[in-house]
Amino acid sequence: MTGNATAVSLVPENRPGSTVVTVTGTLDLNSYPDLRDGLLKIATDAPDGVIADIEGLRIGDAGLASVFSVIAMRISDWPGIPFSLVSTRPEHLALFEKRVIDRFVAVHADIGKAERARDHPQRRRAVQLLAPTVDASALAREFVSRVCAQWGVPEYEEDGRLIATELVENTIRHTVSAPRLRLELRRGLFTVAVGDDDPHPAVLHERLDPGEAGIGLRLVAQVARVWGCSRSWAGGKVVWAVLTRRGRPASRHG
Repeated sequence: MTGNATAVSLVPENRPGSTVVTVTGTLDLNSYPDLRDGLLKIATDAPDGVIADIEGLRIGDAGLASVFSVIAMRISDWPGIPFSLVSTRPEHLALFEKRVIDRFVAVHADIGKAERARDHPQRRRAVQLLAPTVDASALAREFVSRVCAQWGVPEYEEDGRLIATELVENTIRHTVSAPRLRLELRRGLFTVAVGDDDPHPAVLHERLDPGEAGIGLRLVAQVARVWGCSRSWAGGKVVWAVLTRRGRPASRHG
């Protein structure tokens, strides 16, 4: 990401077990959104964890260092992967300690230490690419049922089928993409996510026509613990919803 003297550059590298992002440039009011959104986009396609190497980053405004806490909190809901920083710069370490950022994001001296210190929660993942046809939502429901049976979590099947139906139908209705359905299970949280190649965000609307196909994002919001729409680094977006074992109202992250 370039274009002005205070831009930041993010260069991701996929490694076994993690995605390392080398961050250089200057963090200021102009580059803050690029850094925040860029790391969040990379996290959508990083199945195991994100490590941001910020050794080459100059932090122009101390208050903006909170961006790393914001990123960590956003990633904790979805995709729910570990996020940590790498830096040995004394000014970084002093700033993070002063602003209590290291309480929310672990900071390590090098990438090897960051990888060794990472939390490794038990995680299961299943992916299904669906053709954009009238049969897609039925195939999505079958996939959810099959995976829930394989993983021994029937308590997520009903809501998982409902959410998969809506997200897949939204993709077919509003884009020209083939829906990419992704299911994940970690620490008692079951996630249904559907990716497509269209960057326009999913927007929650009231359904006014009772005959309209699909159940509506409003119902997704009602049954999910949290849901959101995240842009992906490669382009397009992922709409996702996280389920628990009933009983928690949803919040929305976009």
